[in-house]
Amino acid sequence: MSKAIGMAELITVSEGMAAADRMVKTAEVDIIEAQTVCPGKYIVIISGELSAVNASIEAVKTFHLEKLIDSFVLGNPHESIFPAIYSTAQIDEVDALGVIETFSVASAIVAADVAAKTAFVDLIELRLARGMCGKSYLMLTGSVASVSAAIERASAEASVYGMFLDSTVIPNPDKKLWDMIL
Repeated sequence: MSKAIGMAELITVSEGMAAADRMVKTAEVDIIEAQTVCPGKYIVIISGELSAVNASIEAVKTFHLEKLIDSFVLGNPHESIFPAIYSTAQIDEVDALGVIETFSVASAIVAADVAAKTAFVDLIELRLARGMCGKSYLMLTGSVASVSAAIERASAEASVYGMFLDSTVIPNPDKKLWDMIL
């Protein structure tokens, strides 16, 4: 994997595609994902060396700021981010379930990275604005203490730009709920 990932979340599909083109023309980055999400927003996730990802995201901020909802650059993202995005995380047991809901896709990914780096937790899923009117959420598991610490720190991070919506920690979730989640 590359050393950094970045994302731009734009309000329209046409501006999103133009931003994606600008990102790859600005620096040597790869597009990991570029697609529409609810409610007609467009997200572009890129990877590459940290300086290249930074340059590409800065280009979007310079030329597409009017339609930019949110963005981020993560150097050395936690390895559990992508399995959580693609719902391929393998979870064997659960002690506690933590959930954070945000107003943007970018803030959910950043919150997930912060949570995974804060405490010994496993990311279960990152639901990125699909069927949620543009909101996103992440789920994680671990011990009650670890989940509580991760949720507290990640919620604070999502709050910095006003993108935090809600969070919860559920100790020992019922098997019926757990089976539905997985």
